[in-house]
Amino acid sequence: DVVTIADHSPILNKLQCQRVDTSSYCFEVVAAGVVKAITNRYAFAAVPFSGRIVKSYIRLGQEVNEGTPLFEISSMEYFEATKAYFQAKDELQLGLKNFLRQKDLLEKGVGIQRDFEEAEVAYMLRKKDFESALAALTVFQVDTASLFLGQPLIIRSPIKGTIVEDNVVIGQFLKEDSDPIATIAELSRVWVVGQVKEKDIGTINSQNEVDIQLMAYPGLSIKGRVYHISSVIDEETRSAQIFIECDNRERLMKPGMYATSTFKNTTNSFIKVPAKAVLQMDDSSYVYVCTGKNQFTKRPIETVTECKEFVLVRKGLKPNEAIIVNGGFYLLG
Repeated sequence: DVVTIADHSPILNKLQCQRVDTSSYCFEVVAAGVVKAITNRYAFAAVPFSGRIVKSYIRLGQEVNEGTPLFEISSMEYFEATKAYFQAKDELQLGLKNFLRQKDLLEKGVGIQRDFEEAEVAYMLRKKDFESALAALTVFQVDTASLFLGQPLIIRSPIKGTIVEDNVVIGQFLKEDSDPIATIAELSRVWVVGQVKEKDIGTINSQNEVDIQLMAYPGLSIKGRVYHISSVIDEETRSAQIFIECDNRERLMKPGMYATSTFKNTTNSFIKVPAKAVLQMDDSSYVYVCTGKNQFTKRPIETVTECKEFVLVRKGLKPNEAIIVNGGFYLLG
């Protein structure tokens, strides 16, 4: 891959050589994206039993805390669960009373060991039945201290946030597999989810600062940080999803908004060469290095990024080396 040109060759006059040097460069990658609520700050409210909505406590845009009542549902299944709880509670009290009585008799020497053991086993079984019935209600945040038979089930908010969707209709009958009828989102922090091309992924890391621009607010720049880069590349678009976390305490960013993300990497030093100095062959890039009088060596290089005017070289060249920057194609053949 070494080419030597005779002194009298007209090609010499068409070759332009130049020494290369390092140059500092800060990468910028621009990607389109959409504002989304963070998944663990987003919750749906659905009915756990088939039943009819009898009361609503919420309105769209309302701020709620974890445990805030959202709506009430009257359900036969919930009635049966409540009934089972009270029955198990009564049975437990009777079992405990009998167990304590048999224990007292045995301690006084007038009881029978077998009767005591049977009372103890019966009490333990009733206790487990009660705990199961209690757990069935506790999972729905039911306050058993104020519970009464026939009371509607109050569906409560699982998280702190804002009501962003309210489809609660009083009188509506819903099945237990119905879609959620209310959505709560905690939007003090949000994601901007975009697509980054495969060739640009290597220039982005978790330390990147990101400038976010929203179509709704021209001229406004919001800061964000890279939260996660997908481990999977979309085979059709050759891009990966990237998640940027942003402070949204002012509530300017709303889920569904279009956003443009500009990723700014740390400044690094690279060999900078004119774009026309780089030649291509079989998906590889190379340049001709001046290695002697009228002598030029073809050398493969690894590039970081390419622009119209210049190319940044990661590997293959050293500072102060001379390369052909114009006319290198005359050496092909």
